[in-house]
Amino acid sequence: MVLNIKTAGGNYPVYIERGSLKKAAELIGAEHKVFIVTDSGVPSVWVDCVRSQFPDADLFVFPQGEASKNLNVYEELVSDMLDCGISRNDCIIALGGGVAGDLAGFAAATYMRGIKYVMIPTTTLSQLDSCIGGKTGLDIEGTKNIVGAFWQPSAVIIDPDVLSTLPERQFAGGMAEAVKAGAIRDPRLFEIFEKENYKDHVEEIISRSLKVKKDIVENDEREAGDRKLLNFGHTLGHALESCGGLESYLHGECVAMGMIAAAGPGLKERLRKVLRKMGLPTKAEADKEELSEYMRSDKKASDGSIDIVACDEPGKARIERVSFEELRRRLLA
Repeated sequence: MVLNIKTAGGNYPVYIERGSLKKAAELIGAEHKVFIVTDSGVPSVWVDCVRSQFPDADLFVFPQGEASKNLNVYEELVSDMLDCGISRNDCIIALGGGVAGDLAGFAAATYMRGIKYVMIPTTTLSQLDSCIGGKTGLDIEGTKNIVGAFWQPSAVIIDPDVLSTLPERQFAGGMAEAVKAGAIRDPRLFEIFEKENYKDHVEEIISRSLKVKKDIVENDEREAGDRKLLNFGHTLGHALESCGGLESYLHGECVAMGMIAAAGPGLKERLRKVLRKMGLPTKAEADKEELSEYMRSDKKASDGSIDIVACDEPGKARIERVSFEELRRRLLA
């Protein structure tokens, strides 16, 4: 299956096919020098599969985890690219999850004022959400993605077979983003999680999730309007990721708890049952004052208020501008 993404920042194909990792060179093309960016947690079987197709490629491996999305690792990456002679005509391959995509994508957006990059996502979270849309970024002083750029990939290669090596917790945590996509725009997708064994529908879940994001991103590439709907669960979720003592939670787990807090009465209990069935947390004990401070640093915040996404039933999400006082009442009660 091929999805074609069309944005002002560039048009590109998204290949969704089992076994497609083995055809990466065929899909990407070999006319450019390749620089592979991956993290220490990506199994060697997948790294070797890509490297074998680009024997002259240079490789940059950074420590696994959100903590690597910082200016120091970014500087190491672009310095290595410079030392390897990467030019404006060459190509970065981001092989890994969302952190690899953010870091490599931001390097591609800024190195020599922009070079080509290809996403090869290896986690559920990156395959069904972060691999498209063009958002790249780094975390500064505990605030997520506060430095970044919109930079669209040239292609995305999604091979569901690589999910076979994911730990169960990461597999389920990433699926929280698909639950989000179903909640905001696709009732059938939400129904898969609610009424069926979602593990029997992995490829359908990936394609339906990406179609939700594709439709939104193509109409609002730079988050001026409806793209904000994709932040359902993320306002509180990002704050939970940054909050002291909660660093052990995965991104998807924080989004899950954020969705529960932001869901309307008609959706909250249904959502809670879905997440519990998937083994995802639905509530975190956290310091309310600390959470409030992190949300005040959110990019969507200004003049004492912030945009949040509310959702009362699957397919009916909306954006609301609320004061921080109202946010505390709704989300932190």
